[in-house]
Amino acid sequence: MKNAINWFEIPSTDFARATAFYNTILDVTLRVEVFGGIPNAVFSSSANDHSIVGGAVVHNPFFKPAANGVVPYINATGVLDAVLSRVEGAGGKVLMPKTDIGFGSIAIILDSEGNRVGLHSY
Repeated sequence: MKNAINWFEIPSTDFARATAFYNTILDVTLRVEVFGGIPNAVFSSSANDHSIVGGAVVHNPFFKPAANGVVPYINATGVLDAVLSRVEGAGGKVLMPKTDIGFGSIAIILDSEGNRVGLHSY
């Protein structure tokens, strides 16, 4: 097992708002697809390289956003300061500012849906 995690899903109550939030703060365009009837806004990864962790914002009626559960960390290497500068304008909140942890820096945000999400930069 190369990675402990190989896929993550961030729940949304308003899929368009959540997709726009991540597109804005990360300055990307998430790829929107539907899997099993569930809308997914997929974070960029190589579909052919199974060593790369992937994930998506999902609009699944069985999942609820939460600020007190598992915290996924999104790779923000080289862009952490820029990402943090866009969080509040996109409808989120910075819960923990950029903090050096000895092997890079992390920050914790609350996204537009109420999920606690980490950002990590080497």
